[in-house]
Amino acid sequence: MPDVNTATGASATFTAAAAANSAPTRTGNGDLGQQDFLALMTAQLQNQDPFAPMENGEFLAQMAQFSTVAGLDRVNTTLSDIGSQIGGNRIATASSLLGQQVLVPGSLARPDASGGVHGVADLPEAASAVTVTYSDAETGAELHRQDMGAQPAGLMGFDWDGLPPQIVSSRGAVRVAIEVDGDTTAEPFVYARVVGVQMPESGQDMTLRVEDYGLRSSLEITDIR
Repeated sequence: MPDVNTATGASATFTAAAAANSAPTRTGNGDLGQQDFLALMTAQLQNQDPFAPMENGEFLAQMAQFSTVAGLDRVNTTLSDIGSQIGGNRIATASSLLGQQVLVPGSLARPDASGGVHGVADLPEAASAVTVTYSDAETGAELHRQDMGAQPAGLMGFDWDGLPPQIVSSRGAVRVAIEVDGDTTAEPFVYARVVGVQMPESGQDMTLRVEDYGLRSSLEITDIR
């Protein structure tokens, strides 16, 4: 039985009715939020013994706790908003990549929307004569030889828009080879189409599905046309 002040009849503890009326509603995860904390503190003040009120220090401590709860609620809301924005940006980025041409290491290229193939050769050192050879990937028949002349060491761009009409219409594959001073020594990079995008788990990078080259991390992509 709760103690009762004989002069006023005021209960020094919560009554059963007060406890029932002030019982907070827990969130789905069992945590108390800002409104719940405020309801509990208000009920405590309303039902305290007027002859033995809460000490100032205790009241200030509870107010500090209330401020902490309020601050955490605001932080959680802000983080949730940021997470939603990041998720939306990832989806927008993924959608914008579909159908784009990305630069990947490899020798297999297909005509783009303009009917040409494009790429880059990584020359390990300066060369006096560089030749780019384009061949039908199915038959191996040579389609075109492109004399690039003398080139310095580093990246050298190449492109050809004179493909046979049947290859352009069917988007047939073309094999690219780079000859440096008579030897096929330079590694080609070609532009290939993005046909799919896999959304990552939180904090991970997107994975692109590239035509003829399968899955590639977005970190491997160095250029987009």
